[in-house]
Amino acid sequence: MPLQSTLSGGKGKVKAIDTQWDGKSFEQLRQECLQKNALFEDPDFPATDSSLFFSQSVPLQFEWKRPGELCNNPKFIVGDANRTDICQGQLGDCWLLAAIASLTLHKDALVRVVPHDQSFDRNYAGIFHFQFWQHNKWLDVVVDDRLPAVRNRLVMLHSASNNEFWSALLEKAYAKLHGSYESLKGGSTMEAMEDFTGGVGEMYDTKQAPDDLFTIMKKALDRGSMMGCSIDITSSAESEARTTTGLVKGHAYSITGLQEVTCRGRKVKLIRVRNPWGQVEWNGPWSDKSREWDYVNRAEKQRILQNSTDDGEFWMEFEDFKANYDKVEICNMTPDSLTDSTKRHWEVNLFEGQWIRGSTAGGCRNYIDTFWTNPQFKLRLEDADDEDDVCSVVIALMQKNRRKLRKEGLDLETIGFAVYEAPEDADHVGKDFFRYHPSKARSRTYINMREVSERFTLPPGEYLLVPTTFQPHHEADFLIRIFSEKRAGALWPPPPSLPEEETEEERGLRRLFEQLAGPDQAISARELQQMLNGVLSRRREIKFDGLSLGTCHSIINLMDVDNTGKLEFQEFKIFWEKMKKWIMLFLSFDTDRSGKMSSYELRIALKAAGMKLNNKLLQLLGLRFADSNYDIDFDDYLTCIVRLENMFRLFQAMDENKKGKVTMNMFQVNTPELI
Repeated sequence: MPLQSTLSGGKGKVKAIDTQWDGKSFEQLRQECLQKNALFEDPDFPATDSSLFFSQSVPLQFEWKRPGELCNNPKFIVGDANRTDICQGQLGDCWLLAAIASLTLHKDALVRVVPHDQSFDRNYAGIFHFQFWQHNKWLDVVVDDRLPAVRNRLVMLHSASNNEFWSALLEKAYAKLHGSYESLKGGSTMEAMEDFTGGVGEMYDTKQAPDDLFTIMKKALDRGSMMGCSIDITSSAESEARTTTGLVKGHAYSITGLQEVTCRGRKVKLIRVRNPWGQVEWNGPWSDKSREWDYVNRAEKQRILQNSTDDGEFWMEFEDFKANYDKVEICNMTPDSLTDSTKRHWEVNLFEGQWIRGSTAGGCRNYIDTFWTNPQFKLRLEDADDEDDVCSVVIALMQKNRRKLRKEGLDLETIGFAVYEAPEDADHVGKDFFRYHPSKARSRTYINMREVSERFTLPPGEYLLVPTTFQPHHEADFLIRIFSEKRAGALWPPPPSLPEEETEEERGLRRLFEQLAGPDQAISARELQQMLNGVLSRRREIKFDGLSLGTCHSIINLMDVDNTGKLEFQEFKIFWEKMKKWIMLFLSFDTDRSGKMSSYELRIALKAAGMKLNNKLLQLLGLRFADSNYDIDFDDYLTCIVRLENMFRLFQAMDENKKGKVTMNMFQVNTPELI
C-alpha cells in the first residue's frame, strides 16, 4: 500500500536506526567487546569470499587483515579527513570515491557519515560505525576492521597515508549496506551523494545546459552542494580509456571549486576537478604547470594554486570543461539552493509504493492499455511562488533496494514519470483520459538509474503524477519525493479503484480478505493456510487433504512483492486470479474426474501452464509428489506448481543474458524457492 509522510523542514539531527541483526547499537557492541577483551567479528558481514563477490569466484587470494596487522600505529583519521585520503583500489566504484571526495569538503555532512567518536587508541575494540541515508531513513551500519588485502596491502579503497583507515572502513560499511563489495561496481556519483546527505539530486547535460550553468554550479558549491562529473562512453571498450588531454572516459570525477580570474585583461571562468585515483590529470590549458598561470596576478595565483601537486586535482577553463565532460551531477542539501539567491523553506512530501505485475505495473505511455493502472498521486498546488505566478516543484522518483537485489539477479529498472492536469472530481482516472490528454510535464527520458529527478514550474492547480517502469509487468518498490516552494494544499495517493467500481466478485474477495487480514490489513502464511484449507475442502470435484504451512510460505514468497512476509490486498487479488487458473488447469486435465491427477496428466498440465521441463525433471516431480498409485491430489499439485513458478521466476531474473544458463553460489542454492 502507498505510504505518505510529510517533512516540514524540521531542525535537528534525526537519530539513525541500528541495523545489526540483533538490534544492538554500536556502543553496546563495542562495550561488550571491551568487557570480553576481544576484537569484534561481524556476523552480518563476515570476512569471507561471499562478502567480496556474488557472481564469480574471487580473482585473487585475499587475506582479511586488521589495520594493526598492516602497519604500526594505525589511525582512523590522520590530521583532517580530506579528499587526498581517497585512492581507488581494484573495485570499479570510482563513482563512490568521487562522492566521498566531495563529502570531505562538507564537514557537517562528513561528521554525520563518519562519526568521529572512534579510533584505534581509546576504546578500540575492532568495531567502527558509519551512517547512511536510505529511502528516507538514516541507518547506522557497524563493521569490524578486517579489510581485504593482498601481500599486506589494501586492494580496495585506501588512503595515500599507509596508516590511515577511515576511507577503507567507510567503503566496507557501504558494501555491507548493499550486500557485498561487488554490489558497488558501477554507479552514479549522485547515488552516493544522496546516501551521504539525504539531499536531492539533479543532473545537467553540459552540451544542452542553460547559459548560466557556471553561476548555478558556483551558487550550489557555495551553499554546500556536492557535485560530480563524467565523460560518456559509446562502448564498453572506452571505459577507463584516457584521452590525449589526460582525462578518463566513463570515470566519475568530483568538482571541488569554481573561480573567476583575470588573465590578460579578461575574466576567465575556471573549474577545479578531482580524479579519485589521486593521479592522472588534465594536461591542457590551466593545468597545474601551464603557461596561462603566468599571466595571473601572483597573489591570486598563489591563493588558487596553494598546495597544488600531482594529486589528481586540476583546474580547467569552464568552456573546456563543457566541451570535454558530458554530465554534471549536483546533490543539493536543500532543493532551492540552485536557483534562489536567498534560502527559502521548501515543503517536502514523500510516498512509498510498488509496481506489482498484473496490478499496478502498467508501463509507460506507449502501453496505453495498461498505463492507467499505474499508481496515481494527486497534487494540488495552490499558492504561486512569491516572485512569479507559477509554482516551483522538484519531483524525484527513486527505485528502492536494487543494488542489494543484484545477487538475486535483479538490476535497475528503467523508470520515469509524467504529470497531467487532473480532471475535476476524479481521483484515479482511466485509459480514455490518457488517450486524449497530453502530459503537462514529464521526466526527460526513461533511464535505468536509481533516481530520476526534474525541476518544474507549473501554474497553480491540481495535477496527477504517474510514476512508471518503461515496460509493463516489471516489479519494483519506489519512493517519490516532491519538493514545493509553497505548501501543497492536498497531496495523496487515491486507491486504484473505488469500491463502487469493483465487480461483485472483487467486492466479495475484498470482504474475504478483510475478514482474514485483521487490523494490519495483510494476510500471513498461517492465515492463508486457514483460508485456503477452508475454501478448497468444500470443493467436491477435487481430492484435498489440506495445504501445509510450507506451501503457504511458498505462495507468499511468490506473490509478496514488497517483502513484508505477508500478502496485502493487491497481492492477494493477483494470487486469487492465479489460483483460479490453477484450479481450471487441474480440472481440465483430470480427464477421468477422479479428483486426482495422474503423473502423466501432470506433465500435460505443466506444459499447458507454460512450464517446459525435460523428462528427467518430470520423473523427479512424479517421484516427489505422486502417491503409491502414481496419483497426485490437489494439495500436492498446488505445492508443485507454486514451487515451480517460484523457481522459474528466480531463474529468469538471474539469466540476464537470456542464455538459458545461470551460475549459482551456495547461498542462492539454499533460497526457499529451491529447497
